Amino acid sequence: MKIMVFLQGTILMHRSGLDQPREERVRQVLNREKSIYDWASYVPIGDAVKKLRKWKAQGVEIIYLSSHVKSEDIRLDEMVLKKHGFPDGTVFFRRDHEEYKDVAERVRPDILIEDNCESIGGEKEMTYPHIKPDLQKVIKSVGIQEFDGIDHLPDEISTLSS
Repeated sequence: MKIMVFLQGTILMHRSGLDQPREERVRQVLNREKSIYDWASYVPIGDAVKKLRKWKAQGVEIIYLSSHVKSEDIRLDEMVLKKHGFPDGTVFFRRDHEEYKDVAERVRPDILIEDNCESIGGEKEMTYPHIKPDLQKVIKSVGIQEFDGIDHLPDEISTLSS
């Protein structure tokens, strides 16, 4: 089983969001708080590392989807994941005018976990709603509130996938 997890807003956030309620984190993005552009200082949301490690221990392949498109920013994503102890996994990103849906359709994860993109426009910015209907039948969507983290998702992958 392959789980694709969106990075920014789903399992990672800007440093100034630490110890802030979810609504304040959203407000910081809307107000373009300067740390949202400091990709190297991003931190895990809640216990995302612990949750993903639990799933990885159950035999799941964890892969990531980044909002970035520049190779130097992807390298920063990879550095942040490693620095905070996230499970190893490929960081996928949009290439050559791709949209997020194109990446998901190309990679075809079994489960796609992403946030609702509240601070940047909502559903029109999300991945799953734009995936071809025939692929929506084989890719399970798990949507969460932006900056709420994945701590509340089940530890057992069989529960998540059903």
